[in-house]
Amino acid sequence: MAGRFRGKRYQESVKLVPAQPVTVEKALPILKQFKKVKFDETVNVVVHLGIDAKQADQTVRGSVSLPKGIGRTKRVIAFVQGGNIELARAAGAVEAGAEDLAKKVGDGWLDFDVAVATPDMMPKIARLGKVLGPQGKMPSPKAGTVTADVATAVKEYTAGKVEFRNDAGGNIHAAVGKLSFSEADLAANVHAFLHTIRRLKPVTAKGKYIRSVTLHSTMSPGITLDTAHLEVEPAEGA
Repeated sequence: MAGRFRGKRYQESVKLVPAQPVTVEKALPILKQFKKVKFDETVNVVVHLGIDAKQADQTVRGSVSLPKGIGRTKRVIAFVQGGNIELARAAGAVEAGAEDLAKKVGDGWLDFDVAVATPDMMPKIARLGKVLGPQGKMPSPKAGTVTADVATAVKEYTAGKVEFRNDAGGNIHAAVGKLSFSEADLAANVHAFLHTIRRLKPVTAKGKYIRSVTLHSTMSPGITLDTAHLEVEPAEGA
């Protein structure tokens, strides 16, 4: 029923969607054939996992630096002290500091995309969990945003390192580039992302792990990808 209320451009694009799942390489040319809008759309991947999202030991969370980037930079802040403050700023952090930065964020300043922190700062910013947690911005070791090598973390996240976490339905949503990227670059990013997700399969997850994968751009319908090959370990050196 909802499809009846979609615009003409969307309806025209739906006609191009394959009836059966296709490989990444076959999906991308179709994605680029969809009716265009006036801005460079973000290409997204949605992965539905065979996990029990209510179980803490089945949470799938992490980060990955995609080989071709995601087409935009991110605003990164760093909770650090001492010499790490200048290192973080030199690496591209829009703000870096200890108690002063924690107070600024605690007072409501949230004009950033990612927060990183050194391990020694975690006790000092624990109270910010109530502010940053709901927005997915609280530094976490699992996401790679708590690290002693803060300069590398700032550089990677500023360049567009992708952080992800499953939602309550067992789904993971992530940006993997821009529609203006070449098909080869988008394919490289999609494969790198899915390979990362596959490596993070919880040992307690039973049955088929990657149940479905959908590729779409900001304003387009989704294309279902063939997941058969995603359960197979790649050849050595692949």
